[in-house]
Amino acid sequence: MRTRERVTISSALIFLVAVAASLGSATAAEYKMSTKIPPGIAMPDTVETRLGTLKFFDGFPDNASVEKLYDNLDFQRAVQAYLLGLAPVNQVANRKAILEVGPPNTTVPIFETMMNARSIFLTPNNNTPYTWFWLDLRNGPLVLEVPPKVLGLVDDMWYRFVTDVGFVGPDKGKGGKYLLLPPGYKGEVPEGYFVVRPATFSVWVPWRSFLENGDPKPGVDRVKKFTKIYPLSQAANPPALNFVNVSGRDFNSDAPGDYAFWEYLNQVVQEEPTESVDPVTLGFYASIGIQKGKPFAPDARMKKILTEAAVVGDATARAITFRMRLKEAYYYPNSAWRGGFLGGYEFKDNGVLILDAYSSFFFYATGVTPAMDSKVVGEGSQYMAAFIDSKGNPLDGGKNYKLHLPPNIPVANFWSVILYDDQTRSMLQTDQQWPAVSSQTKGLLVNADGSVDVYFGPKAPVGKEDNWVQTVPGKGWNTLLRLYGPLEPWFNKTWRPGEIELQP
Repeated sequence: MRTRERVTISSALIFLVAVAASLGSATAAEYKMSTKIPPGIAMPDTVETRLGTLKFFDGFPDNASVEKLYDNLDFQRAVQAYLLGLAPVNQVANRKAILEVGPPNTTVPIFETMMNARSIFLTPNNNTPYTWFWLDLRNGPLVLEVPPKVLGLVDDMWYRFVTDVGFVGPDKGKGGKYLLLPPGYKGEVPEGYFVVRPATFSVWVPWRSFLENGDPKPGVDRVKKFTKIYPLSQAANPPALNFVNVSGRDFNSDAPGDYAFWEYLNQVVQEEPTESVDPVTLGFYASIGIQKGKPFAPDARMKKILTEAAVVGDATARAITFRMRLKEAYYYPNSAWRGGFLGGYEFKDNGVLILDAYSSFFFYATGVTPAMDSKVVGEGSQYMAAFIDSKGNPLDGGKNYKLHLPPNIPVANFWSVILYDDQTRSMLQTDQQWPAVSSQTKGLLVNADGSVDVYFGPKAPVGKEDNWVQTVPGKGWNTLLRLYGPLEPWFNKTWRPGEIELQP
């Protein structure tokens, strides 16, 4: 009996194995609707990645892998959100600093004797007096009366160009009345104004007046006399403005590069219309918890990811800016000199956003207008930045360098060389009020052939103090060469500035 049972059990096992084999074979290739799966579709059970080992059951990730993948996805989106958020976050920081002087619409800060190294702004210049203020359209249309003989712009809260004012604006430097309408405004629009429709409620208006016989006062006086800001409803009796001289004032308009970055970004998203920015950008922000009408309250896991992403985002922006890898960003072959507007003022190539150009600009600079990238001979301005010396090494404040500007510097107006701190991207803070040399510098030494040598280092070369910009041992620096009214030799590249040469 026991023998017969053993035979029966063995037969059953053989049958089950055969059935299993038959099912396995059918799963692989014998079902009626089976087709061969092409390579590259199926996920192996185990893969090695930069995230570590990821494990799958027939393509389904295990719990540990899901956790790694979501952490990575959130981190990736956060870093990209950081780079896309540089523009609006810098605007928040800019606004925050300026509104410390006084409220919008009624306060007009003026750098009456130019900006200097005490003011922390992204790459400002000391060449002309700036008027620099904010307007708030939440209570309805505003009239801005622009004075004559200024050069300026209006940018929105996403740092997008809205309009020029002054010489390159519709008033053509004669001054005029601009009517700024809030987003969604559908009321009556009276005649007699240059009508402007920003996409955001908060807008920034900077302009420059110019030196007259080396004196900033006449231009500043005109600004104070003719500038007016008032609600359209008060056009018959405009209120008085508070003009404040802010030259020499301590400012910090630099955006934070840590967790506070996200709080600044959330402020813009909450304040401004959703339709004022594209859905993909808003999608990146929403994916990390920043969405209009909802509280920004990341849990401990997400806050840790965002904190690290801010550090990596800031580091990435520095890599892109200081070591730009896009060859077309460089103005000359084998040169450190780079233009500021790769892809124009919108940073686009055939309608496609050049992401590295966009991130680099808003990490480093202030103000967006077509006039800053004008290609008209004798008009506008051109900007060239250098972050490394002729050998490709970072610029070291403890070492001595020389920049040679060949004869016949191609400008109708003037040129300048200003040094900036690698950390703050603001004027390098030294014993000099202005870390700069320009064609307006009193006592500037010009060589016999018309060329100019500019020196950088901790101590001035003897006899060349007026051509020297002080640097700080232990600090890095970079520079901007500005040409105002650039001439044809600049555009056809027959004139070229020297590289920054390390001196013995």
